[in-house]
Amino acid sequence: MLTYDLEQRGNLARYDYLYRCIREDILSGRLRPGERLPSKRSLAAHLSTAVVTVENAYAQLEAEGYLYAREKRGYYVAPVEAHTLKGEPPGQEPEQIRPQWLLDLGGLGSGTEGFPFSLWARLTRRVLTQRGEQLLRAMPPNGVMELRQAISRHLYHVRGISAAPEQIVVGAGTEYLYNLLVQLLGRDRIYGLEDPGYSKAERIYTLSGARCLSLPVEEGGVPLEELEKSGCQILHISPNHQFPTGTVTPISRRQGILRWAGAEAERYIIEDDYDSEFRFTGRPIPTLQSIDQEGKVLYVNTFSRTLAPSLRIGYLVLPRSLLKEYERRLGFYSSTVPAIEQYTLALFLEEGHFERHLNRMRVFYRNRRDQVIAAIQHSPLAGRCQVMGEEAGLHFLLHLDTQVEDTQLEAAARAQGIRLSFLTQYEQVPGRASPHTLVVSYPGLDEEKLGGGLEVLAKLLDK
Repeated sequence: MLTYDLEQRGNLARYDYLYRCIREDILSGRLRPGERLPSKRSLAAHLSTAVVTVENAYAQLEAEGYLYAREKRGYYVAPVEAHTLKGEPPGQEPEQIRPQWLLDLGGLGSGTEGFPFSLWARLTRRVLTQRGEQLLRAMPPNGVMELRQAISRHLYHVRGISAAPEQIVVGAGTEYLYNLLVQLLGRDRIYGLEDPGYSKAERIYTLSGARCLSLPVEEGGVPLEELEKSGCQILHISPNHQFPTGTVTPISRRQGILRWAGAEAERYIIEDDYDSEFRFTGRPIPTLQSIDQEGKVLYVNTFSRTLAPSLRIGYLVLPRSLLKEYERRLGFYSSTVPAIEQYTLALFLEEGHFERHLNRMRVFYRNRRDQVIAAIQHSPLAGRCQVMGEEAGLHFLLHLDTQVEDTQLEAAARAQGIRLSFLTQYEQVPGRASPHTLVVSYPGLDEEKLGGGLEVLAKLLDK
């Protein structure tokens, strides 16, 4: 049965919201061609809404060609090309079309747990009082000096990176910074990316006119021999906690990658340090940039995961050798982050609030992770699954003991109101990801629904 929370419709009419939800499920492939939809009366009863709401939604979908009706048999999904993109992390649907799941193991969570609202409000008021009219003036294209100085000190003390403020570029999230990188390093270069991996960088580079190659990820990251023979000139990797495999690149391979980059003048490494702040076992893994002696690593990180996705503040650390080229080619850009947010974040960093916030969130997420793993171990899945990669990051892998194909299990679970995200959904080349392995993102999991959802999932492993 289709399940959507109509109370999440915002300002939309009920029928319009329902129409959008079903349309999105059809376009994303969650509803497959030929699949029969519930009757108008049964769906209306299930959603606690009027029959006319469902009737109007179905009529609009039929008029646009998403559904077709069979007399006295109901409505069916029409053949429509799905627009789901491989490698795109789940949990990215717009809020107004997000379905209500019985259990969502694949979503990335809200990312807002524990946000210090009252403290942030006080700092914002201070900025408004102290900065006044200054907030209305044009800012440096690479960000206000106060924020770049604060990030510089934070990186030195927390990540072991020695970077002067002039090496730091502040931008509206990593997507904006990826665009800057391809413009700075060149569209005529060949970019190598991890497979399985996070596809957004590859999509941005490709749309910018660059050629991209996918490189396999094994236990220690990208193999050096594959890197050498690939012909790529720019390597985009996450050596400290690769998404989605969770792999950490060991020091010997890091040194080999740096030697590869140093062998030719036009080679560079983009180190994406996403999710590195949340490591629960041992010391934080040193960055590749911190051991780079030749200025070959461009370091990228964001505050979206540690504070809130909507904050949209990311930053880039450039090698000194590229500063003049950055100024020459990209220095004309305007700053993309509002001044008030930059100054507020600068205070948040400078006064130690960010470090304390991270410490609290590490404890919070470690407890949340332990609760989820304990629930799995005490569920009917116990003995039929293996938890892997739980030491760091806000997701772990769960290998299932089943012979059911990933696509079949995902569809069967979806029909029961359970969203799953498989490692194979992030591969570009078939066979590079282990089958029957779930990517479990736990920040946004509803613990009250977890037990019941796991029982349903366990029953599906044999079907």
